[in-house]
Amino acid sequence: MTMRPLLTLLRTAVSVGSSRAVCSEAGNKWIKPAGYDTGIKTYNSLSRQKEPLVLAKEGVATWYSCGPTVYDHAHLGHACSYVRFDILQRILTRVFGINITHVMVITDIDDKIIQRGLEENISPLVLARMYEEEFKKDMMALKVLPPAVYMRVTENIPQIVAFVERIISNGHAYATDQGDVYFDTQSIGSRYGKLVNFGNAAEAPGVKDKRDPRDFALWKASKPQEPYWESPWGRGRPGWHIECSTIASSVFGSQLDIHSGGIDLAFPHHENEIAQCEAYHKCDQWGNYFLHSGHLHLKGSSEKMSKSLKNYITIKDFLQSYTANEFRLFCLLTRYRSGIDYSNASMNEARSTLSTISTFIHNAQAYMQGHLQCQTLQEDLLWERLSLTQASVRTALADDFDTPKAVDTIMSLIYHGNCQLQPVTTADGTSRSPAVFGAMVSYIRDIMDILGVDLLDRKESYADSSSGVLHNVVEQLVHFRSEVRNFALSVEDKVPQDLQSSVQPHRKKPHADRVPLLKACDALRNNLVPLGVQIKDRGTNFTWEITQQQKETKDKKS
Repeated sequence: MTMRPLLTLLRTAVSVGSSRAVCSEAGNKWIKPAGYDTGIKTYNSLSRQKEPLVLAKEGVATWYSCGPTVYDHAHLGHACSYVRFDILQRILTRVFGINITHVMVITDIDDKIIQRGLEENISPLVLARMYEEEFKKDMMALKVLPPAVYMRVTENIPQIVAFVERIISNGHAYATDQGDVYFDTQSIGSRYGKLVNFGNAAEAPGVKDKRDPRDFALWKASKPQEPYWESPWGRGRPGWHIECSTIASSVFGSQLDIHSGGIDLAFPHHENEIAQCEAYHKCDQWGNYFLHSGHLHLKGSSEKMSKSLKNYITIKDFLQSYTANEFRLFCLLTRYRSGIDYSNASMNEARSTLSTISTFIHNAQAYMQGHLQCQTLQEDLLWERLSLTQASVRTALADDFDTPKAVDTIMSLIYHGNCQLQPVTTADGTSRSPAVFGAMVSYIRDIMDILGVDLLDRKESYADSSSGVLHNVVEQLVHFRSEVRNFALSVEDKVPQDLQSSVQPHRKKPHADRVPLLKACDALRNNLVPLGVQIKDRGTNFTWEITQQQKETKDKKS
């Protein structure tokens, strides 16, 4: 035997031996992956605790998420999950420099889609396309970044058939005389139940041709009036779980860094995905991290928001009362994996938080422009606060993406900034420190933009091409008012002769005939408030901003 074939055999033996070593020790326990440690800790549903986030490749994360079953309008419960994971991905990308390859599946063939198509006398595939486009528009309105690619189940049927065939050949599935194919849960023993340990739960009790009540469908034989595809087991269509395993594997192969979805998908959907992929790839750990978001509840209800319970609010209806920025703040104020209560009060808290941030930025800019006069600032204290805030926010986000703590830290910085932005009528002789406020504004804008909150309101649904014109018109109006007001405030130059020798200084008053002008200026200021324009008089100076109108919202609680 020559040296080259010998080396080849040795490399092969080492490779096979390493693979077997990994696959033989796992059982249903989580294995810490080898690779690049990001310095982040995240709660992993596989181990039921926080774990260091280790990626297979430095600076790159493969991410698969379960998309919608498109048979109806997306609702706020869906939005909550997608926005929360969008926040996580933004943090990984822009705070920690990790490039994410995100793939999402669109379930466009399913029992519910078929049933809705029959009810509305429309092709299930046409119905699915309609709601798919609506879903994408909803996500765009909520500023959720799209995945690298959306993949449809119906466009991957040959791959799904081949995936099922290999699971059968590996001894982990069986076909029935009726043309169904089931996964054999007994074939993987105690390994079934990695996520929730529901190994004794039956997916569909009462099916006679199952070997075990826990077995689940990989392929379903067609029924009358249902779409179907040809397969080695006869005409039929994919089961629910197999689509995700096939599509994720077709893109990422035998190893996936991160899999995400709502907590309601952990069992049976994600549990069955794991079983299928590990049976197909002959490995002990296909997905390294499973991240689950908590349910959205209506305030006072223990039930999640869902279509089946008919207690949902569509995204389109929601955006008639609130903005995408306000909803994102609402999501940021709780941990992504915690349950979250939706109510007008919780949304108003988010709205108030957003308003506080915007008002601070506006006042800081007014100070920088010289429109807001303040006493001498404790500049060193603000620089120190800014530095501590930047470090603390990064630490919070590295700890399982703790956005509530990060937001609290940012609000604390704003509080200390506001404490020094106290206006005075005159500030003669005081030194100015605009640079530190410029740094604070830049950081707050940047970190909120990272989290998906657009403080410049560039993409709000209510904004249109006329917003710039409106801004300029208001600016001219406010400047005109300022000139009138300053003219009205000008005082009499001469002091009466009989008061010149008085001990008490003469109190200067505006000309009596100018008082109506002052009252008119005050009335204009007050009347503009409900129209969304807020003017603040600062002695002879002023600041102004266009605010979001406080729309009345209906109580959506069912």
